[in-house]
Amino acid sequence: MKINLNTTAWHVFAWLAAAGLAVALSAASPNDASAMRHLPAFMAQTTSSHPPMSMAQGFTANRTLALITFQRGQHAQAESWIQGLNLRNDTRIAWLRMPVFNDPGQSGRSVVESRLMQHYPSDSERARLAPIFTDRAGFVRAAGLPGVDQFYAVVVNREGEVLARVEGPFDAQKAKMLRETLFARDL
Repeated sequence: MKINLNTTAWHVFAWLAAAGLAVALSAASPNDASAMRHLPAFMAQTTSSHPPMSMAQGFTANRTLALITFQRGQHAQAESWIQGLNLRNDTRIAWLRMPVFNDPGQSGRSVVESRLMQHYPSDSERARLAPIFTDRAGFVRAAGLPGVDQFYAVVVNREGEVLARVEGPFDAQKAKMLRETLFARDL
């Protein structure tokens, strides 16, 4: 059997080049933290007396700050952002609290909603509350979030595209980046 070194060497070279290109592209491509992600389409209901809001059509403001929590202990981090950004008084920033729950079914949703209404008794707080009942894992994947162990403040546009994301308690540098994204004209 005669082996043609030119053909064999060419195949080895082509394979190595393809593998090298794949590695280079994977290193150069954006990771989940920087890739443009979307909040998934969902229905949110602020209280029993209000009709559900459809987020499938997008948010009403050009950019909205969504304060996303997954666990009870994350409420304090959300509150640190509300106070740090002075959201209760700064009407220039459209914002929502978005606690995300694994969907417990109709009766379970009523129980969760009752607890939320006790925790947020005023109409002004409830107007900014959009509890999400969905598959948490799917929500996290679609939004490009690392997991449910952190609180996230995300800036989304009308189409639900995540334009910026920070995690954890209020931080002045992170707040500066979110403000720049919220008020940018070219996004």
